[in-house]
Amino acid sequence: MSDVTFDGQVAIVTGAGGGLGRSHALLLAERGARVVVNDLGGTAAGEGADASAAQRVVDEIVDAGGEAVANHDSVSTAEGGESIVRSALEAFGTVDVVVNNAGFLRDQSFAKMTTENIDDIIDVHLKGAFYVSRPAFAHMKEQGYGRFVHTTSAAGLFGNFGQANYAGAKMGLVGLSSVIAIEGAKSNIRSNVIAPLATTRLTEQLMGEAMASLLAPEQVSGLVAYLASSGCEPTHEVFSVGGGRIARAFVGLGPGWIAGRGVAPTPEDVVAHLDEIRATDPFIVPAAAGEEMVAMASIFSDAT
Repeated sequence: MSDVTFDGQVAIVTGAGGGLGRSHALLLAERGARVVVNDLGGTAAGEGADASAAQRVVDEIVDAGGEAVANHDSVSTAEGGESIVRSALEAFGTVDVVVNNAGFLRDQSFAKMTTENIDDIIDVHLKGAFYVSRPAFAHMKEQGYGRFVHTTSAAGLFGNFGQANYAGAKMGLVGLSSVIAIEGAKSNIRSNVIAPLATTRLTEQLMGEAMASLLAPEQVSGLVAYLASSGCEPTHEVFSVGGGRIARAFVGLGPGWIAGRGVAPTPEDVVAHLDEIRATDPFIVPAAAGEEMVAMASIFSDAT
């Protein structure tokens, strides 16, 4: 088994001034990557800015013998995303890896959720990943190589009280990654998603001390480094990771129930066949939307 290294490669890590992003940046640099450490330096609630956050991580990398530059642009605008990618190109001449990690929390129950809190979260988590990934993707297509790692969460995949804004943005990242994976396949571009569980400034208040001690950010970064590497084979996938455990998460399609060719099911038909409709076994994991149509065609063929 060969070692995972990034010699000669350039990685952008957003939100890398602390927590998970810092851990990812340090490991990638340790393995040979030249790293753009991006962080606006805002609070856990997305307020303010502090250029020293990114610079401290750059200093750690350089002191350890690596190469890195700091970038303080916000991912929440197209201009910011372009500037982050331009930082990589100007400093190192290329970009091979993008780790979309930047984010913050604005928790509030759905009944009280404000439009401001919806907009601010989506701007950073979902639009931010788009704004950074789009210019990087264009460069990767030209060079015929690239790796994307996006950060969703269990709240996005499964839901969580008080996080309608965050969950909506995080599930949107899964769709974004899926399309990048499909459109980038011919150019050797892979795109995957992690759903990390780790103790960071965003989560430390939600965990008890005992649980927090078991969920170090470093326990997530090994998977990120693999997914960012040239040896990564998976694409279009989602992985739950934390505490030393890694598992695939996925959206599957059950066998379903068919009323018959050309038949419009009535509400009563739905009630009568609800168990069949909700059955999850056997399931498939479509690689693209078109595979659902293929499955439908197969069902109609078998029904004749």
